[in-house]
Amino acid sequence: MPLWQELPLLLVVAFCLAVLIRTFLMQAFYIPSGSMEDTLLVGDRVLVNKVVYDFRDPERGEVIVFRGPDNWAPENRTDPDAGFFSKLGRTVGDLVGISQPGEKDFIKRVIGVPGDRVSCCSVEGWIYINGVPVEEPYVIRNSPLESGGEAKSCISRKFDEITVEPGMLFVMGDHRLVSQDSRCQGQVPIDNVIGKAMVVALPFDRWGSVAHQEVFDKVPAPGTTALGAPGADPVPTTELAVVAPLLLGLSLLRRRYRRQPGA
Repeated sequence: MPLWQELPLLLVVAFCLAVLIRTFLMQAFYIPSGSMEDTLLVGDRVLVNKVVYDFRDPERGEVIVFRGPDNWAPENRTDPDAGFFSKLGRTVGDLVGISQPGEKDFIKRVIGVPGDRVSCCSVEGWIYINGVPVEEPYVIRNSPLESGGEAKSCISRKFDEITVEPGMLFVMGDHRLVSQDSRCQGQVPIDNVIGKAMVVALPFDRWGSVAHQEVFDKVPAPGTTALGAPGADPVPTTELAVVAPLLLGLSLLRRRYRRQPGA
């Protein structure tokens, strides 16, 4: 059978595979705001592992995508007057994981896990976790130490100590000056987590992993004050099995892109 006759079937198969991957394994997530700068920029697309948290809970320092609780104000507002074809395109794009996120989808960094005591600030202006000051090198633009902002605004860097509740996470954006996060909007249920941000896939010139932050390795377990907590566990086999083929494909695409004239 000529290839052109097989093309419709191939497109259907490709679409079905994309839907299956997006639903169960991996999803491309569009960065809609500047709340994670400079780690993630507006317009970046990151690959989100949707399997890893089926086997363990999120850890400090990981960047996660989650559905915001009802009390969280949206960072990415959709157009309520969008036409039929615009809504249809968004629906199809959402099925294969290439559309922009919904109003209640967020991406932030995990700062505190259940039982952690989190506050700000130390003498150096750093956050405290379980009595240990943590310097965050990925925070390029921090909030001012003092601010006269509204009570429900995350403008100020300072906040009183909170204890992360069971089944909850304390999350913050890397661009603390603009991020609306757990400082003022509250904690996030672990059940709301969609997945872990693994790789910046697009644009190609920003391709790279969203790495684990070693600064959290020294934080003791909740309920303790001793230093010398063990380092991060190795990447689970399940996570590698899902991500490795995609990383290989992205690496090949990146090399091909760089070899093109003018790239």
